[in-house]
Amino acid sequence: MARFTTYDGTTLAYHETGDGPPLVCVPGGPGRAGAYLGDLGGLDRHRTLLLLDNRGTGDSDTPADPATYRRDRLAADVDALRAHLGLERIDLLGHSAGAGIAMAYAEHHPDRLASLILLTPSLRAIGTTPTEQDWARHLRAHAGQPWITEAAAAFTAWSAGNDTPANRLAAAPLFYGRWDDRARAHAAAETTEASPAAQTGYAADGAFSPGHTRRALADLDIPVLVYAADADPVSPPHLVRELADLIPGARYVEQPGGGHFPWLEDPDFLVDRLRDFPPR
Repeated sequence: MARFTTYDGTTLAYHETGDGPPLVCVPGGPGRAGAYLGDLGGLDRHRTLLLLDNRGTGDSDTPADPATYRRDRLAADVDALRAHLGLERIDLLGHSAGAGIAMAYAEHHPDRLASLILLTPSLRAIGTTPTEQDWARHLRAHAGQPWITEAAAAFTAWSAGNDTPANRLAAAPLFYGRWDDRARAHAAAETTEASPAAQTGYAADGAFSPGHTRRALADLDIPVLVYAADADPVSPPHLVRELADLIPGARYVEQPGGGHFPWLEDPDFLVDRLRDFPPR
């Protein structure tokens, strides 16, 4: 683990693993420590992964001002890490809500990006979210699973505002392409990796300006890879394609059978698509 001081004096942590060209990785949750990314299915055999713990999560300190948890403001921490690393430009990966932070970085600092990977991205930054029809389709696809009744009820309660660790864990099978022992352990770890304050602060008033974000993405002139998984209810492929279509020249990848954490279901598929991106 390494630590650095960001723009407002908060000390943040990042974890380095692997070998190869550096790739800065921003976790989602929102408000979850970077530990859940692991080695991204073995991507660390090809890239040096720099896994940021966003402020208030993991080994990073809690900020004095909770307003700095807001999505768009978290991009300033990414730039502080870039400066700490002594890099003029960075290859940046954002997963889920971390992709929203990566999009904010692309808005504010496009000249400091060498490439961008948006991995099963949250889509609120461009003003898009899964519809009730998307969720209904996803629930029907899992109708035969032994856990579906409990998971659907927990998800309904969670969506209605009863956001408890118990409901999150009970609903967790919906977010994985395969509900096996590895997925269970990954989901259970959220309770120790999540920061409620960071989670709430991420989407505070003013966090999203979809029109501005869309225009910024349309102006990008760097290699961009947009990655979807076909069993992901958070980032349904038809909506992720909409994001990819905003970005000139963006590469779109869709993983069969993958959930919201696609490196768990088919790590080889993911690594094969990411290890040589961007082409060098």
